[in-house]
Amino acid sequence: MSVLYIVATPIGNLEDISKRALRTLSEVDLILCEDTRVTKKLLDHYQVKTSVISYHQHSKINKIEYIIGLLKDGKNLALVSDAGTPGISDPGGKLISEVYKLGFKICPIPGASAVITAASISGFPTDRFLFMGFPPQKKKRKKFFEEAVGSKYPVVFYESTYRILKTLEELKEMDSKLILIVCRELTKKFETIYRGEIGEVIKEIKKGETRGEFVVVLGGKSMIK
Repeated sequence: MSVLYIVATPIGNLEDISKRALRTLSEVDLILCEDTRVTKKLLDHYQVKTSVISYHQHSKINKIEYIIGLLKDGKNLALVSDAGTPGISDPGGKLISEVYKLGFKICPIPGASAVITAASISGFPTDRFLFMGFPPQKKKRKKFFEEAVGSKYPVVFYESTYRILKTLEELKEMDSKLILIVCRELTKKFETIYRGEIGEVIKEIKKGETRGEFVVVLGGKSMIK
Protein backbone atom coordinates (compact mmCIF):
# COMPACT_ATOMS: atom_id res chain seq x y z
CA MET A 1 0.00 0.00 0.00
CA SER A 2 1.20 3.51 -0.82
CA VAL A 3 2.36 5.73 2.06
CA LEU A 4 2.20 9.48 2.64
CA TYR A 5 5.10 10.46 4.90
CA ILE A 6 4.71 13.64 6.95
CA VAL A 7 8.29 14.85 7.23
CA ALA A 8 9.48 17.59 9.60
CA THR A 9 12.24 19.82 8.21
CA PRO A 10 14.52 22.37 9.95
CA ILE A 11 13.01 25.65 11.13
CA GLY A 12 16.26 27.42 10.31
CA ASN A 13 19.48 25.55 10.97
CA LEU A 14 19.85 22.90 8.25
CA GLU A 15 21.59 20.54 10.70
CA ASP A 16 18.30 20.09 12.57
CA ILE A 17 17.06 17.21 10.43
CA SER A 18 17.13 13.52 11.28
CA LYS A 19 18.85 10.74 9.37
CA ARG A 20 15.45 9.09 9.04
CA ALA A 21 13.97 12.20 7.45
CA LEU A 22 16.79 12.40 4.92
CA ARG A 23 16.47 8.70 4.10
CA THR A 24 12.73 9.06 3.62
CA LEU A 25 13.10 12.09 1.36
CA SER A 26 15.65 10.16 -0.70
CA GLU A 27 13.49 7.05 -1.05
CA VAL A 28 10.00 8.41 -1.82
CA ASP A 29 8.83 8.86 -5.40
CA LEU A 30 7.90 12.52 -4.99
CA ILE A 31 8.06 15.32 -2.40
CA LEU A 32 5.11 17.69 -1.90
CA CYS A 33 6.40 21.14 -0.92
CA GLU A 34 4.92 24.36 0.38
CA ASP A 35 7.48 26.24 -1.78
CA THR A 36 9.64 24.13 -4.10
CA ARG A 37 12.42 26.75 -4.10
CA VAL A 38 12.75 26.62 -0.30
CA THR A 39 12.72 22.83 -0.18
CA LYS A 40 15.23 22.55 -3.03
CA LYS A 41 17.79 24.43 -0.93
CA LEU A 42 17.49 21.74 1.75
CA LEU A 43 17.54 18.89 -0.74
CA ASP A 44 20.54 20.31 -2.61
CA HIS A 45 22.41 20.77 0.67
CA TYR A 46 22.04 17.04 1.40
CA GLN A 47 22.27 15.94 -2.24
CA VAL A 48 18.75 14.50 -2.29
CA LYS A 49 17.67 14.07 -5.92
CA THR A 50 13.95 13.31 -5.46
CA SER A 51 11.59 15.36 -7.65
CA VAL A 52 9.31 17.94 -6.03
CA ILE A 53 5.89 19.47 -6.73
CA SER A 54 4.06 22.27 -4.92
CA TYR A 55 1.24 21.83 -2.46
CA HIS A 56 0.33 24.89 -0.37
CA GLN A 57 -2.54 26.93 1.09
CA HIS A 58 -3.56 28.24 -2.33
CA SER A 59 -3.60 24.83 -4.01
CA LYS A 60 -7.01 23.98 -5.46
CA ILE A 61 -8.98 20.81 -4.87
CA ASN A 62 -7.73 19.34 -8.15
CA LYS A 63 -4.20 19.31 -6.70
CA ILE A 64 -5.41 17.09 -3.85
CA GLU A 65 -7.14 14.89 -6.43
CA TYR A 66 -3.87 14.67 -8.37
CA ILE A 67 -1.96 13.67 -5.23
CA ILE A 68 -4.59 11.05 -4.38
CA GLY A 69 -4.16 9.72 -7.90
CA LEU A 70 -0.44 9.30 -7.33
CA LEU A 71 -1.12 7.25 -4.19
CA LYS A 72 -3.62 5.13 -6.08
CA ASP A 73 -0.90 4.51 -8.70
CA GLY A 74 1.32 3.06 -5.98
CA LYS A 75 3.58 6.07 -5.42
CA ASN A 76 5.07 6.79 -2.01
CA LEU A 77 5.01 10.51 -1.20
CA ALA A 78 6.51 12.87 1.37
CA LEU A 79 4.82 16.07 2.53
CA VAL A 80 7.02 18.89 3.84
CA SER A 81 6.44 22.53 4.74
CA ASP A 82 8.94 25.35 4.28
CA ALA A 83 10.07 24.85 7.87
CA GLY A 84 9.05 22.68 10.80
CA THR A 85 6.33 20.06 11.00
CA PRO A 86 3.60 19.94 8.31
CA GLY A 87 0.02 20.29 9.50
CA ILE A 88 0.90 22.72 12.31
CA SER A 89 -0.59 26.10 11.27
CA ASP A 90 -0.22 24.71 7.76
CA PRO A 91 -2.59 23.44 5.02
CA GLY A 92 -1.22 19.90 5.26
CA GLY A 93 -4.10 18.87 7.50
CA LYS A 94 -6.61 19.11 4.64
CA LEU A 95 -4.62 16.70 2.48
CA ILE A 96 -3.95 14.32 5.37
CA SER A 97 -7.67 14.16 6.16
CA GLU A 98 -8.50 13.18 2.58
CA VAL A 99 -5.76 10.55 2.51
CA TYR A 100 -7.12 8.99 5.72
CA LYS A 101 -10.60 8.80 4.23
CA LEU A 102 -9.32 6.67 1.35
CA GLY A 103 -7.47 4.26 3.63
CA PHE A 104 -3.88 5.03 2.67
CA LYS A 105 -1.17 4.83 5.32
CA ILE A 106 0.12 8.01 6.98
CA CYS A 107 3.59 7.83 8.51
CA PRO A 108 4.99 10.67 10.66
CA ILE A 109 8.70 11.48 10.52
CA PRO A 110 9.08 13.80 13.53
CA GLY A 111 11.51 16.63 13.92
CA ALA A 112 11.73 20.38 14.40
CA SER A 113 8.71 22.47 15.41
CA ALA A 114 8.83 26.19 16.21
CA VAL A 115 5.93 25.77 18.66
CA ILE A 116 7.71 23.14 20.76
CA THR A 117 11.10 24.83 20.44
CA ALA A 118 9.76 28.10 21.86
CA ALA A 119 7.70 26.41 24.57
CA SER A 120 10.72 24.37 25.67
CA ILE A 121 12.77 27.49 26.50
CA SER A 122 9.93 29.58 27.92
CA GLY A 123 10.41 28.62 31.54
CA PHE A 124 6.61 28.46 31.86
CA PRO A 125 4.71 25.35 33.01
CA THR A 126 4.05 23.56 29.71
CA ASP A 127 2.35 20.37 30.84
CA ARG A 128 -0.64 22.17 29.31
CA PHE A 129 -0.51 25.02 26.80
CA LEU A 130 -2.58 26.50 23.96
CA PHE A 131 -1.28 27.00 20.41
CA MET A 132 -3.20 29.63 18.44
CA GLY A 133 -1.37 29.94 15.10
CA PHE A 134 -1.20 33.47 13.64
CA PRO A 135 -3.38 36.31 15.03
CA PRO A 136 -6.06 37.57 12.61
CA GLN A 137 -4.96 40.72 10.80
CA LYS A 138 -8.33 42.50 11.13
CA LYS A 139 -11.56 40.70 11.96
CA LYS A 140 -11.70 38.96 15.36
CA ARG A 141 -8.22 40.26 16.22
CA LYS A 142 -9.30 41.74 19.57
CA LYS A 143 -11.12 38.53 20.50
CA PHE A 144 -7.97 36.53 19.66
CA PHE A 145 -5.87 38.59 22.06
CA GLU A 146 -8.50 38.58 24.80
CA GLU A 147 -8.54 34.80 24.67
CA ALA A 148 -4.74 34.63 24.70
CA VAL A 149 -4.31 37.03 27.62
CA GLY A 150 -7.17 35.45 29.56
CA SER A 151 -5.90 31.88 29.26
CA LYS A 152 -4.95 30.16 32.50
CA TYR A 153 -2.42 28.15 30.50
CA PRO A 154 0.60 29.40 28.53
CA VAL A 155 -0.28 30.45 24.98
CA VAL A 156 1.98 30.08 21.93
CA PHE A 157 1.40 31.91 18.66
CA TYR A 158 3.30 33.05 15.57
CA GLU A 159 3.70 36.61 14.33
CA SER A 160 5.27 38.23 11.29
CA THR A 161 8.05 40.77 11.14
CA TYR A 162 5.54 43.39 9.96
CA ARG A 163 3.15 43.13 12.91
CA ILE A 164 5.22 41.98 15.90
CA LEU A 165 5.47 45.38 17.60
CA LYS A 166 1.83 46.24 16.89
CA THR A 167 0.79 42.91 18.39
CA LEU A 168 2.88 43.39 21.52
CA GLU A 169 1.51 46.91 22.03
CA GLU A 170 -2.05 45.56 21.77
CA LEU A 171 -1.26 42.88 24.34
CA LYS A 172 0.28 45.46 26.65
CA GLU A 173 -2.93 47.53 26.55
CA MET A 174 -4.81 44.47 27.81
CA ASP A 175 -2.30 43.50 30.52
CA SER A 176 0.73 45.68 31.23
CA LYS A 177 2.09 43.09 33.70
CA LEU A 178 2.01 40.23 31.21
CA ILE A 179 5.06 37.94 31.34
CA LEU A 180 6.12 36.49 28.01
CA ILE A 181 8.95 35.24 25.86
CA VAL A 182 9.47 36.43 22.28
CA CYS A 183 11.68 34.30 20.04
CA ARG A 184 13.10 35.76 16.84
CA GLU A 185 14.71 33.66 14.08
CA LEU A 186 14.89 30.46 16.16
CA THR A 187 17.90 28.22 15.36
CA LYS A 188 19.22 30.72 12.81
CA LYS A 189 22.39 32.85 12.89
CA PHE A 190 20.65 35.89 14.38
CA GLU A 191 18.46 34.02 16.87
CA THR A 192 17.32 36.38 19.64
CA ILE A 193 15.31 35.56 22.76
CA TYR A 194 13.48 38.21 24.79
CA ARG A 195 11.84 37.31 28.11
CA GLY A 196 10.22 39.31 30.88
CA GLU A 197 7.41 41.77 31.50
CA ILE A 198 5.87 42.93 28.24
CA GLY A 199 6.85 46.60 28.54
CA GLU A 200 10.52 45.72 28.99
CA VAL A 201 10.40 43.18 26.15
CA ILE A 202 8.99 45.81 23.80
CA LYS A 203 11.79 48.23 24.74
CA GLU A 204 14.45 45.59 24.09
CA ILE A 205 12.97 44.60 20.72
CA LYS A 206 12.89 48.25 19.62
CA LYS A 207 16.61 48.49 20.40
CA GLY A 208 17.38 45.54 18.15
CA GLU A 209 16.07 44.05 14.93
CA THR A 210 12.48 43.24 14.01
CA ARG A 211 13.15 41.40 10.76
CA GLY A 212 12.53 37.66 10.75
CA GLU A 213 10.06 35.07 12.01
CA PHE A 214 8.66 35.40 15.54
CA VAL A 215 7.17 32.96 18.05
CA VAL A 216 5.50 34.42 21.15
CA VAL A 217 4.77 32.52 24.37
CA LEU A 218 2.53 34.16 26.98
CA GLY A 219 2.93 32.95 30.54
CA GLY A 220 -0.77 32.50 31.27
CA LYS A 221 -2.78 33.53 34.32
CA SER A 222 -1.18 30.81 36.45
CA MET A 223 2.26 32.38 35.95
CA ILE A 224 3.59 34.14 39.06
CA LYS A 225 4.33 37.72 38.06
